[in-house]
Amino acid sequence: MGKCKQLFERIDELADKYVGVWERVCSLESPTANKAAVDACGEYIMELSRSLGYTVVKKEEPLSGDPFYAELNTGAAGAPVCLSGHIDTVHEIGFFGTPAVWIENGEIHGPGVTDCKGGVVAALLAMEALRDVGFTARPVRLVIQTDEETSSRGSEKRTVDFMAEAGRGSAAFLNLEGGVLGQLTVGRKGILRYRIDVTGIARHSSMCMDGASAIREAAYKIIELEKWKDRFGVTANVGKIEGGTSVNTVPERCSFILDIRYKTAREREEAEKKIRQIVDTVYVVGTHSELIKVSERVSMERTPEVMALFERVREIFLAEGLGDVSPEERTGGSDAADMVSRGVVALDSLGVEGGYIHSSQEYAYVSSLAECAKRLAAVVVNI
Repeated sequence: MGKCKQLFERIDELADKYVGVWERVCSLESPTANKAAVDACGEYIMELSRSLGYTVVKKEEPLSGDPFYAELNTGAAGAPVCLSGHIDTVHEIGFFGTPAVWIENGEIHGPGVTDCKGGVVAALLAMEALRDVGFTARPVRLVIQTDEETSSRGSEKRTVDFMAEAGRGSAAFLNLEGGVLGQLTVGRKGILRYRIDVTGIARHSSMCMDGASAIREAAYKIIELEKWKDRFGVTANVGKIEGGTSVNTVPERCSFILDIRYKTAREREEAEKKIRQIVDTVYVVGTHSELIKVSERVSMERTPEVMALFERVREIFLAEGLGDVSPEERTGGSDAADMVSRGVVALDSLGVEGGYIHSSQEYAYVSSLAECAKRLAAVVVNI
């Protein structure tokens, strides 16, 4: 084992305490749109951080939760290591029932246990252990994002800007989305979401030949868009559609939401061109369609700088007896992509291990909390 034997022992000693913190943080349910609930969860983490002597810096937001960071060793000479995760979740308060969080058979269940509160708690565990063993060589900054699940629409990306500013100049930026032991994420697809509004001509269904069905027009477009199913390139999914007023009326209006995923800026450009072509094509005479961008998340491209950081982290894990890791690419978006696009070199999926995220069955392995904390602490000490 390398430098971290005492540090890892301290993490094991603190693990039970932080399982309790994990339960508490996840019990503070915090759906993105509920600012008060997100802020209450954030306040719990800030108070815990202050009690341990960390510096806390917060940015107030009018609609989203207030992003903040908690920092160990403020003013230390070394370049900081940034650990980052989001505390907003997907489902409304009460969706998971009462209690919202429970532990059984070595698993913790509840809102955000893997995505992404488990990683945040693992970072707090790592930070307290580093403090307790007297590590003072560099600042360790835990950056908390508050509207990740809605692509930061509520803050108009100001929370992302806050993260990037906190991460600029860091020795490493490690994002704490749920992970798989033995893997690190070095690339992610970008996400484009559009609403397509189709307008037709309403008529009584007995005279449908004189109308122009907005639903029929939408169907032609959806069939064309749904042909994009490249696992390693562009994919398209229409997950929501609304239209029509009654069964005996030719529908005058129809809207649907399109989710596009892509790997590179070139793929994005080509996809946007093709989407525009499909939307502008009239399949049913008398209809008109409008394209409205709903949201966008940039892709996390596999840059040489990202791969250099991956190789260094891999060396650290091997030297500290933490096992080997492989570089992986994922289809879902995350804040790590925004960091890389802003020039902050980042790795992702360094959080706890679990599954079924965004569902009522979301869970994480309790044992992964300490293992995650050891990996984070090892990078802080050795990078």
